[in-house]
Amino acid sequence: MDIKQLIDENYESMVELRRYMHQHPEVSFEEHNTKEWIYQQIKDLGLEIRRDVGGNGIVARLQVNDDYETVALRADFDALPINDEKDVPYKSKTPGVMHACGHDAHTAMLITIAKILSAHKEELPVNVVFLHQHAEELLPGGAKAMIADGALDNVDYVFGTHVSTKFPVGTIKYNYDTMYANADSFKIVVNGLGGHGATPQVTKDPIVASASLIQQIQTIVSRSVSPLDSAVVSIGAYNAGTVFNVIPGKAEIKGTIRTFTEEVRQDVAQRLEQICLGISGSFNVHADLEISNGYPAMKNDHDLLDYVVDNVRDDAFYVKDVEEVGPAMGGEDFSYFIQEKPGCYFYTGVRNADKNAATPHHHPLFDIDEEGMKTGVETLLKAVVNFDKRK
Repeated sequence: MDIKQLIDENYESMVELRRYMHQHPEVSFEEHNTKEWIYQQIKDLGLEIRRDVGGNGIVARLQVNDDYETVALRADFDALPINDEKDVPYKSKTPGVMHACGHDAHTAMLITIAKILSAHKEELPVNVVFLHQHAEELLPGGAKAMIADGALDNVDYVFGTHVSTKFPVGTIKYNYDTMYANADSFKIVVNGLGGHGATPQVTKDPIVASASLIQQIQTIVSRSVSPLDSAVVSIGAYNAGTVFNVIPGKAEIKGTIRTFTEEVRQDVAQRLEQICLGISGSFNVHADLEISNGYPAMKNDHDLLDYVVDNVRDDAFYVKDVEEVGPAMGGEDFSYFIQEKPGCYFYTGVRNADKNAATPHHHPLFDIDEEGMKTGVETLLKAVVNFDKRK
């Protein structure tokens, strides 16, 4: 199989796939047109296809030999509730919704890989499952529901990648330890007793109480987490009252907790509970805490990661640099797949400032250098076609 030639032959169609998706985004759990469009792209490839897996997911199997092991490749396909502010021909046609994280590129890459591998089925040493996953951007995510619905049945290993504008085109980046963090959220409702702003003495002011609460939350990481560990506790939303001269009856705080280990995760949760209890007693209010565990931390299988990156470290056409990078505090529900099966996940660089592809993810001007998709496709293709040669 001439991988470079096949990538070159399919590159223009891959760009067309990505740009069509970019123009027609749908947010998490509402990807009804997207899932139908994906099906139309792969329905004639000779795959065993299951639709509506765990919701809007699609699982497509390329069965080569019943005696072979099976590798799954995953791409997510939901967009974000962000208005596309780029001035490009493929700008989103849906106001307030855009592919601001690169899931359109992930899907275009996976469809392209499916086309190539299906056409060369007899040359493959492994069966391949293509996981098209919905709803990565919004809890509880689509991965967990797809797994519960059998997405990983008869799968032995699972691989995935995420395009990143942090890294230049031609690069593959990875992490051995913890690729992504536990991504949890919390809500605190401070219930007091409202009243007139001119008579605060007869109220139980939830604003003053929650102000102190927010201040104390900032001490969790600095005073309760070892400097040798990592944690983030951030307040993202605060809502209380609507009128200038009325003390409201309650205030609401929302935030996120990011940790790498279960021990630190539990320590932070315990400190939040203690602070809420203390504030309740100090201000004669009720600070009710609700913590929602999000996507778990993601840890790569070292042997599989070595295999995938070594495939392209010294012998590749489009991969120019392979390097380990530090962990990220972001969350990613690919972690559910890795919890079930040995697997690995890596970054595919798509940064190119000359093409206005250097804006951070989740930004209204987010875009990628589409040449970078060749890098991800090459890495995943080599991982499949060389699978019988791994150590």
